[in-house]
Amino acid sequence: MIFEFVGGLGIFLLGIKTMGDGLQKSAGDRLRDILDKFTTNPLMGVLAGMLVTILIQSSSATTVLTVGLVSAGFMNLRQAIGVIMGANIGTTFTAFIIGLDIGEYALPILAIGVLCLVFFKNNRMQNIGSIIFGFGALFYGLELMGGGMKPLSNLQSFHDLTVSMSEIPVLGVLVGTVLTVIVQSSSATIGILQGLFSEGLISLDAALPVLFGDNIGTTITAILASLGATVAAKRAALVHVTFNLIGATIFLILLHPFTLLVEMFQANLGLNPELTIAFAHGTFNITNTLIQLPFVAVLAYIVTKLIPGEDTVIEQKAKHLDAVFIQQSPSIALGQAKEEVLRMGQFAVEGLNETRSFLIDGSPKHGEKAYQIESAINNLDRQITDYLIQLSRSSLSNNESSEHTVLMDTIRDIERMGDHFENIVELMDYKKANKVSITESAMKDLDDMFQLTISTVSEALEALDHNDKEAAQHVVQKEDQIDKMERKLRKQHIIRLSEGVCSGQAGIVYVDILSNLERIGDHAVNIAEAVLGED
Repeated sequence: MIFEFVGGLGIFLLGIKTMGDGLQKSAGDRLRDILDKFTTNPLMGVLAGMLVTILIQSSSATTVLTVGLVSAGFMNLRQAIGVIMGANIGTTFTAFIIGLDIGEYALPILAIGVLCLVFFKNNRMQNIGSIIFGFGALFYGLELMGGGMKPLSNLQSFHDLTVSMSEIPVLGVLVGTVLTVIVQSSSATIGILQGLFSEGLISLDAALPVLFGDNIGTTITAILASLGATVAAKRAALVHVTFNLIGATIFLILLHPFTLLVEMFQANLGLNPELTIAFAHGTFNITNTLIQLPFVAVLAYIVTKLIPGEDTVIEQKAKHLDAVFIQQSPSIALGQAKEEVLRMGQFAVEGLNETRSFLIDGSPKHGEKAYQIESAINNLDRQITDYLIQLSRSSLSNNESSEHTVLMDTIRDIERMGDHFENIVELMDYKKANKVSITESAMKDLDDMFQLTISTVSEALEALDHNDKEAAQHVVQKEDQIDKMERKLRKQHIIRLSEGVCSGQAGIVYVDILSNLERIGDHAVNIAEAVLGED
């Protein structure tokens, strides 16, 4: 019984994952774009959350993706709340699929999926094969679980447990929560519940509290994803927990009328047991969302109070780019683009400062912040470049065309700066992981070069902002100092190596950091030379 049940559960989970992976690969980056673009208000967030969850067949995956987007600064807390509510509704789609009585066709469906995976090598057919295979595995797993659960009817202890859950609904909630925390898939535990109800092993009034518990237990994945993440990400995860706890409490209080409502659905619509649980699941999540959607601001306030602290999220979206100006006033649009490029440049300076702090004290928070800033720079690179390409189709004067070219080149230079300080963070991670020791004097030299590089980048951006040719000339001189310092520090490193003061591994890290800082200086001087009007 145990082997059949556990094996069935394993195949079911594999089916859910394979089908979700196939759907996710078919959708590509559109899932992230849906969550990024179509969450302008909580209601749109609900619809986006529903759609993404239906596509990837996992509310946990949607919630983890949402927590990641909040952590990265693509989404604020209020938008995230709507997505999380929508994810809870979207996950009921799996329960409705399970309600379709096609278990006897599971093996041929599996076979079709395998044929697609084995005999077709192009990506599209591989994704279709994954979806079909996952769909078949889901039903085959359910069939095995159903067979494994049948002997439970002869176990007195199980009968006593179901009676207790009918009499003490909170016990049912606890059972559902613990089971989902263990399995980490509400779809799986609801599938088990559908199987138990289908076999007549559990009554409806005992099954519904377990259903509420399943919804609470599924929040564990978001909680795990938020550990070590930003304050905003922790708040998004807590929203998921709070939302489902409030819903479970409301429905526990209204358990008797809710049970009568589900029985009415079953009788009037002629639902089979699996679809009865699916309808109960859908009604619970839709009603819970309708009740709490008007109180999104209140939920955001509650979790902000429960998890205090400064929100250190980097705003990844462009602030100054307005497409309206491209047609109406290209000169204003160019000015807007310049403001955004300068903002991107300030991110580069901030990223360099965080990288220097990581070099000095080795605190992971500085490394994580630098990675986050580099991600923001990449995102702004795409947005500003797209904006400037659209702007290039407008009628620009000769001076404006020159400035347009300078901005396009500057974006590339700032993006490369982000890549270089990311390289340095990776080198420091390597140094820490492999316990590489760099001498105190070498660390002091690196810090000096870091400070000179940061001041050079800051002055280059200042020159660009004010079209200050004197400041630009000073940047060229500073970059020459960076080059001389790099050559001098390389020579000193060779001396330390020959004296046996420095190890080979330490030398590789040290020289690579010098090289990355020197290249950042090169990109700063590119910006300065653009201000001076030099190629």
